[in-house]
Amino acid sequence: MNRPLSPSIRAVYMRGGASKGLFLHEQDLPRRPELRDALLLRLMGNPDPQGLQSDGLGGARSGTSKLAIIAPSRRGDCDVDYLHGDVAPDAAQIDWSGHCAQLSAAVGPFAIHEGLVRPADGIARVRIWQRNLGRRIDALVPVQQGQVLESGQFADEGVAFRGAEIRLEFHQPGPDEVAPLLPTGEPSQVLMVPGLGALRVSIIDAGGPVVFLRADALDLDGTELPERFNRAHGKLRLLSAIRAQAAVLLGLAASASQAQDLLPAVPRLCWVAAPKSYRLGRGREVSADQVDVLARFLSMGRLQDGFAAEQAIAVAAAAALPGTLVNEITRTLPGVATRIGHVSGTLAVGAEVSTLQGRWHLDKAVVSRSARRLMGGQVYWPDDVPGLLPGHF
Repeated sequence: MNRPLSPSIRAVYMRGGASKGLFLHEQDLPRRPELRDALLLRLMGNPDPQGLQSDGLGGARSGTSKLAIIAPSRRGDCDVDYLHGDVAPDAAQIDWSGHCAQLSAAVGPFAIHEGLVRPADGIARVRIWQRNLGRRIDALVPVQQGQVLESGQFADEGVAFRGAEIRLEFHQPGPDEVAPLLPTGEPSQVLMVPGLGALRVSIIDAGGPVVFLRADALDLDGTELPERFNRAHGKLRLLSAIRAQAAVLLGLAASASQAQDLLPAVPRLCWVAAPKSYRLGRGREVSADQVDVLARFLSMGRLQDGFAAEQAIAVAAAAALPGTLVNEITRTLPGVATRIGHVSGTLAVGAEVSTLQGRWHLDKAVVSRSARRLMGGQVYWPDDVPGLLPGHF
């Protein structure tokens, strides 16, 4: 006798910036978080000891192994709610504590494609409540004849093809919810790192905490590229140790070992350097006069091969803040977008900061990305996923 078909759920696979992820409607998922996560991990192909996610839809690296859960907004000032998940390719774990601003570029188009927002032609403003951050993001999406316009001449670093520009505006919370840019209250402080000793860092929270350090403090120069650097296991362990100590300082974990085990994505870590010329992995040269600062990000224990928009916002905000390590070396002017040299090219980000009641905060950040719907339909999973019954949906 034939076995019944594997159960399935509707999903859309979308690119936002240089990231990709699986987009699902919250109403289609199990209500209990532990069952929801078990299902999502199986859909992505996790855990896979080889990190290939070959029995799922994960993309085998951090930038292409992401989840987006979308629902009509519960708030009167937004159109949709967006919950973001990072999935490490080799782990049975979804990190719901972070955020991917690149993938955020696809939320507005998804909402329009799926009928959650019905815009007029022109530039549609889709108001997104980012649940991980508790902040509003406005996506300005080009629309033609009621459909998202995906083709255009906008060049998105890390993306092989040109597309239509989607402008993202990251808004500061309301006056009663103002989040300080300096979570420790200081523009820089010293971390004591086992095996290294005292290290001066800056910690910025412009949509998720980021630990900044100067590249030359670790004999780096800010021009590192992933293929070679990700084989430097000693450096990767040291950078991970720095990140873990910062997590303890921020109160995100009780110990460095707990931070390593439970918080692989938060806080982020970035090393920065003064402008200099360098070559991208595909051979194209970025000249020193094209950038104001060099930046490299550690993501899930490895040098990231793309550059997320929220990370660029953190760099731009740190560059605007007096006393931070980034401000000390960045070549930029107040009110001018900061041009960041990263592993895939360059990215210009505008950040407006000000003080309120003696604390620095981010007023607004603006970055442009592109997005595209790659495929949509039913995604299947084996009928042996433990605990999943029809009543759980």
